[in-house]
Amino acid sequence: QVRLLESGGGLVQAGGSLRLSCAASGIIFSRNRMAWYQQAPGKQRELVASITSGGIINYADSVKGRFTISRDNAKNTVYLQMNSLKPEDTAVYYCNSRYIDYNYWGQGTQVTVSS
Repeated sequence: QVRLLESGGGLVQAGGSLRLSCAASGIIFSRNRMAWYQQAPGKQRELVASITSGGIINYADSVKGRFTISRDNAKNTVYLQMNSLKPEDTAVYYCNSRYIDYNYWGQGTQVTVSS
């Protein structure tokens, strides 16, 4: 059974930082592309950052220079370090794992940034 368990969300003031973690089980983590998505109320789910099995990283323009994605294959965990948070970063953040046609989602973790 595949599980993606996110943690690290919460309430933070603008300018603050949070670190999200996503612990994966039931997959061969090292071969999967891992990503973080955000979904704000009334909006579609959007890609925030992704990292391939080979370490190629991609960021949404809105988070470049502020967020950092990383992975630890020994711990089957992907991270999202979020610095200089803005109120517009408020959303539910979802972990995603993908390998060929196998696509999995976590349950999401709420991030709220107050102004």
